[in-house]
Amino acid sequence: MSWTDERVEQLKKMWLEGLSASQIANELAHGITRNAVIGKVHRLGLSGRVKSPAPAPARARPKARTEEENRPTATPVVHGNLALAADLRPAPAPAPRRASEDVVIPMSERVSIMDLRESMCRWPLGDPSSPDFRYCGAKMQIGVGPYCAHHARIAYQPAQDRRRDKRIARA
Repeated sequence: MSWTDERVEQLKKMWLEGLSASQIANELAHGITRNAVIGKVHRLGLSGRVKSPAPAPARARPKARTEEENRPTATPVVHGNLALAADLRPAPAPAPRRASEDVVIPMSERVSIMDLRESMCRWPLGDPSSPDFRYCGAKMQIGVGPYCAHHARIAYQPAQDRRRDKRIARA
């Protein structure tokens, strides 16, 4: 494929008439692609061109509408791009959570870091910088996690509960 002077002149004429690159490529044929036309137009610096109006579809004469067709529909017909409206209804109240029962850990079960064993709950109690800082120390199942059943419920909340709690805190 080569751009002869004749083809370049034809290209310029058709481009200024408003033909698309695909239409020009079809007219010029012989190995000239749409991309080749676009590249040549760019290299020639052709820019302003007449936009060809879209061919209007032949309109048939509208027929008379029946009474049933004139009745409004249940949902309005909307054409085009629409922005979604914000749902301003209040969010339903979350299901009441079971009150977290306060587990009283006997002082005898509370352990220091030195007394902590593999089968003991590692839930921290108090301020780590204070001398009376201890761990829960309650019995736990080995291999399930570092906490007793009560502290595991606190530590491992399902994701949906955490999301719900965040929404409530923001409101």
